[in-house]
Amino acid sequence: MAQRIQGTEDLYGGYMRAWQHMQDVARELFGAYGFDMIETPAIEQVDTFVHGIGESTDVVRKEMFRVVSGALFQNLLEAGNEDGLKAKQRMAMRPEGTAGVVRAVVEHNLVPQGAAPAKLWYASPMFRGERPQKGRLRQFHQVGVEWLGAPDAAADAECIIMLMEFYKRLGFEAKDLRLSINSMGDAACRPAYREKVRAFILDHADEMCEDCLERAEINPLRAFDCKNEHCHEVMAAAPLANDNLCDDCAAHYAQVKRYLDEAGVAYVEDPTLVRGLDYYTRTVFEIEAVGAGVGAIGGGGRYDGLVELEGGKPTPGIGFAVGFERIALALAAQGASLEGDEPSCVYVACAGSEQRDAVFSATLALRQANIRTEADYQGRSLKSQFKQADKLGARLCVVFGSDEVEAGVATLRDMETHEQVQVPIADLATEVAARLA
Repeated sequence: MAQRIQGTEDLYGGYMRAWQHMQDVARELFGAYGFDMIETPAIEQVDTFVHGIGESTDVVRKEMFRVVSGALFQNLLEAGNEDGLKAKQRMAMRPEGTAGVVRAVVEHNLVPQGAAPAKLWYASPMFRGERPQKGRLRQFHQVGVEWLGAPDAAADAECIIMLMEFYKRLGFEAKDLRLSINSMGDAACRPAYREKVRAFILDHADEMCEDCLERAEINPLRAFDCKNEHCHEVMAAAPLANDNLCDDCAAHYAQVKRYLDEAGVAYVEDPTLVRGLDYYTRTVFEIEAVGAGVGAIGGGGRYDGLVELEGGKPTPGIGFAVGFERIALALAAQGASLEGDEPSCVYVACAGSEQRDAVFSATLALRQANIRTEADYQGRSLKSQFKQADKLGARLCVVFGSDEVEAGVATLRDMETHEQVQVPIADLATEVAARLA
């Protein structure tokens, strides 16, 4: 029997309704802030992700799914390496959304010189070669926003404010969320800070894991995010970013906090927060559902150098992403759900095959009036049709018998009160819509 790949899930029924609801909330809220939706390809050139995410990250080194055609795969097996591949032949499934959106912004020149910022949002599946576990899948779904061309600290604050409002509309209580923020500095002050952290790691080399010793040479700040508990304890004494900010970065960070204070958004400053990807600069933030046991349910930050890394002109950017599966788990842990009720419908039933044409015409008319309509397609008895209507959650049942067809009417049955009225067939759609409203 064919089976889904471990670490993937089928979205259907209530789970699919939950994913659709999350997108509907995003569409309404993000639209109010001026964001338009974008969909980028699920496969990109490997360099798109390497440039932005960074070669030192676990995402690129260990988790990114590489994609090749069957013929190309055979060539790779024979060659034993990919040295002969062109850049366009080196492809990967997207492990996150930002790099692909920034690539699209550069390729289509969505932020020309002097133009208004590009404000984009997406809702897409992502792919990582993770060890499957609760809240961590190989194919997962994210909703995210990217705001390109806005250097102002107000953009940082508004992204965070919008994100917290998003959680509220999904059903979270503010008291159950923990927002952590930090500043990672920029190209002016981060190099010196990175060197301080590198020296600290090397001074404690006998206490650090092999991955952190490797990170010391590639990207020392990633050691703050190490999953090794002892490394985490050692790094607690390392130099902190907010003690090493240049004047401009310090002023930017202070302004972000003032805006958040003005908006009444509660936050905790976490000087060890670095996020997991190399492209972040200045403001970074992360949100955790307290007590849910699923880790971070979203986060983001500023990435003012990423557009240049993807081949564009200097363009500031900021954004965030939230994980659908983790949010669903966190809400469930708090006794809530994104699913909502199963949509109700109208069921059209008939007493016998002689009335099947009347059922066909009625279902067509109701659906053209945008009314969710079901009927029997298996030759069931009228009693069985009523049972099926109950299982489908039908609020109303339209019934045709020989008397109704001869008189040009339909019997309209309320499935809860069992009240029945006869309605002219010509008025059926109008009457059903009024009763559903």
